[in-house]
Amino acid sequence: MEQSFEIGYVFQFIPKLISTLGTTLTIVAGAVFLGLAAGFLAALPRLYRVPVLQRVSQLYVSFFRGTPILIQLFLFYFGLPEVLKQIGIDVSKAPVLFFVILTYGLHTGAAVCEMIRAAVGSVDRGQVEAAYAVGMNGYRAFTRIVFPQAIAIALPIFSNVLLALTKETSLAFSLGIMEMTGKAQSLSTLTQHFVEAYLSLALVYLAVCFLLEKLLLGVEWRLLRHERQESETRAWFRSWKKIKWRRYSSEFPLERKEAGSYEA
Repeated sequence: MEQSFEIGYVFQFIPKLISTLGTTLTIVAGAVFLGLAAGFLAALPRLYRVPVLQRVSQLYVSFFRGTPILIQLFLFYFGLPEVLKQIGIDVSKAPVLFFVILTYGLHTGAAVCEMIRAAVGSVDRGQVEAAYAVGMNGYRAFTRIVFPQAIAIALPIFSNVLLALTKETSLAFSLGIMEMTGKAQSLSTLTQHFVEAYLSLALVYLAVCFLLEKLLLGVEWRLLRHERQESETRAWFRSWKKIKWRRYSSEFPLERKEAGSYEA
């Protein structure tokens, strides 16, 4: 039977939930590392329009963006060992955390693929042509002209992907991983204080996402500092021109031409 609400349990549950934060962050870190690699590899065929691989990349992105992450977790955990067994590879004894990170990593890779494709496509084509005109090859034009701008453009999207991934790790509990949501479920079952347990869980997730958001905003601010300085310089130059024009107008007022009168 559910007990009445007591605020004291919230403060008792928070340290116990934080003790499992390492598992959540391990899933997030592993999924981000795998997702960046998978997303980059999936984006290349679509950027360079490689015939067969482009279609494979589209199918990969469509599957992971078009199906719920919970179903993907079950498919990889129960289905992947059976598929690999057909070719003589036994992964049935692999830890559950391996399947969880693999699933979240491939799921993140689909979003990263679209992020990279959109960011690279948004860089002005004229800058690439200018790089070729000054003698750069394709690799140098990409690494020195396209890539730095694409990173700055993609970072806000990556922030959303990372925050969504952090919150979606709560579904890893469905495979028996004792991360923060699993710990909250255990605490609520033992004490029958469900509201306090899930309120504590929400506060911990809120704090983690807030810190991640501030960290990524700091990185974004640092990456875009050149554009900000350029816009500030342009604003100062426009103000200076306006002041100079007002001073010139006061010293040399324009004479108004009187309209001529004609007699009928």
